[in-house]
Amino acid sequence: MVSLQSKWRYIFMFLGIQLVVMALLSREGYQRRVTYFIRIFRKSDATGSATRNHTAASVPASDVYANLSGLFKGHSHKDDMPYCPATSPLIGGPIHVSFPSGLTLAEVQKKNPLVLRGGRYRPPHCEARHRTAIVIPHRNREHHLKFLLYYLHPFLQRQQLNYGIYVIHQAGNYTFNRAKLMNVGFREAMREEDWDCLFFHDVDLIPEDDRNTYICDSNPKHAAIAMDKFGYKLPYKMYFGGVSALTPLHYLKMNGFPNNYWGWGGEDDDIGVRVSLAGMYITRPSLKVGRYKMIKHTLDKGNGVNPKRFNMLAKTRQTWKLDGMNTAEYEVISRQYLPLYTNITVNIGTEAGLHPTRPEPRPPAKNLAGPHAAEAPLDSAKQEDVRSDE
Repeated sequence: MVSLQSKWRYIFMFLGIQLVVMALLSREGYQRRVTYFIRIFRKSDATGSATRNHTAASVPASDVYANLSGLFKGHSHKDDMPYCPATSPLIGGPIHVSFPSGLTLAEVQKKNPLVLRGGRYRPPHCEARHRTAIVIPHRNREHHLKFLLYYLHPFLQRQQLNYGIYVIHQAGNYTFNRAKLMNVGFREAMREEDWDCLFFHDVDLIPEDDRNTYICDSNPKHAAIAMDKFGYKLPYKMYFGGVSALTPLHYLKMNGFPNNYWGWGGEDDDIGVRVSLAGMYITRPSLKVGRYKMIKHTLDKGNGVNPKRFNMLAKTRQTWKLDGMNTAEYEVISRQYLPLYTNITVNIGTEAGLHPTRPEPRPPAKNLAGPHAAEAPLDSAKQEDVRSDE
């Protein structure tokens, strides 16, 4: 028989176990209650954060002219002014971009009173640290050009740059050649001033964040990394299109741009390959900063898809030193210093060359058979010569 003492011992053990279990249950319940309230608090905090983030995200981007009103007061430019800050205090981040109907170049000029003839500007109250030329290949895109100028001038002023805008206009109706026009732009801009940096800029791309500074890096820079056309993502790793920046040294090391890409496509990839072949690499801003909005348009007349682009790209390694700035031929037809930009109209020739040679007319054959010999029929080879000259 179990003794009385042993019985009480079991009872106490049982009660002790019950108390421990109850304590644990109580503790677990306490923890659950605490966790519950913590979750409520966190949920409320997260909701508040989400609301704040949503509110911040819903705040519209600033007007590109918003930070510039103070520049027009007390405008003066002296030779002994201090350098501008390393980071411009006028930079504001995201920019609201829209395309209002009825915009005119006269309105753009009125909103940019400090821009000098030829599209030149320098900060009025400090000495710019950087000198940047903007080169825009162009033909029959005046509608897009006025929007680009509307946004680009204040965009660059917010960055406190000494800059000039060059529009390189291809004369004639032959197939468009964007890369060759950029070669022209480089040469003509550098003839006017010793620019630190040159931005090669498509006319239909509007920058959406002024933290994307228009100054050069130690390597060639691709600025238009995130276009709305591509869902604000880089379409592929070696893409170098839209807006790119080179120093004069970069340009010379890669022998400039190809001259033989007539029509749409291929030249950007050729340039990207040249960067690599010249021992350099492509730098880019972040996806958040390098954003651009494209002005919607149909494919330009005279700028159809280049059917030879893939075959030409396959030969870039063999051709880049033979075709580029060292072989670019063109003729300047006119140079106009307009209120908002310098317009340079050029003849860049055709695939057959700047001045395609024509077969010289053959001298008339000597009449050896009397006065009526000229009426004799020509042989088939001479008939072909006559047809080819017509």
